[in-house]
Amino acid sequence: MEDIKQIIERLGFETSLELNEIPKVDLYMDQVIQLFENKFTESKRNDEEKVLTKTMINNYAKGKLIFPIKNKKYSKEHLILISLIYQLKGALSINDIKVTLDEINKKIINEEIDLESFYTSYLNLTSQNVVDFKKDIDARVKDVKEEITTNQEESSSYLEQVLMISSLVHMSNLYRRVAEKLVDGIGTEKEEKRQK
Repeated sequence: MEDIKQIIERLGFETSLELNEIPKVDLYMDQVIQLFENKFTESKRNDEEKVLTKTMINNYAKGKLIFPIKNKKYSKEHLILISLIYQLKGALSINDIKVTLDEINKKIINEEIDLESFYTSYLNLTSQNVVDFKKDIDARVKDVKEEITTNQEESSSYLEQVLMISSLVHMSNLYRRVAEKLVDGIGTEKEEKRQK
């Protein structure tokens, strides 16, 4: 099995769009795309994959995942939201992302949120998540090796890889399902408020 630590290092999990990397001036769509392509190029599975496209941004705007754009320019707040969407879309549907970010968008419009402070908290948590993930992945590798050694008559690199892939996907599904239930809770809370 390929060394998991090497894979993790190549994937650039520590890569995030930091606040100091977001220009203070509003950007046109092409500039936004370039910023994200440059920042998240390591996270792409292959060279053909796009981090962000005009179609994606237009769909985010049409789907009201981000508050309305003014003069075809994207503010710092838009870039923060697009960064959040970029991370969320790996596990949640567009509708779930809309539900998740709807209240934040309203708070931005009404100037009721310190979005930079919120985003800093998000970045702090993602940084800690990477540390925790690296520890957890070491434990998973150990568990898979033990399973192969203990329960398999024939030990092979291929079977070890299949078990590792299956274990990682299962963990991913567990986390995604909990996240979806939390999104459902946001939707339920909104419905209860409307009925009052």
